[in-house]
Amino acid sequence: MIGFEECTGNIYAELGRKDAAEMLVKAKLATKIGETIRARKWKQQQASDVLGLTQPRLSKMLRGQFRGISEAKMLDCLARLGRDVRIVVGPARRSAHAGHVAVVFAV
Repeated sequence: MIGFEECTGNIYAELGRKDAAEMLVKAKLATKIGETIRARKWKQQQASDVLGLTQPRLSKMLRGQFRGISEAKMLDCLARLGRDVRIVVGPARRSAHAGHVAVVFAV
């Protein structure tokens, strides 16, 4: 019998990655970039020209290999695709723990 464990919602944290929060943010951004490209029925070369990336680099990013691509570049890609990008900085939390970074996509 195969056992299952509930996930925290961040597979990178489950795998013990120190940069789990950053990797999850990048994964969500890459997913949205890919969805937008597919919705427009663009080939990767056409999309890479618009995004200012090489086609191989875009391909790697869309396959989850986004090391070397900053969150800022990914946000720039979304803006180049015509998406509105907003960064909201909220008030400090009361706990002594570090703040929280989340990606929320409007419908």
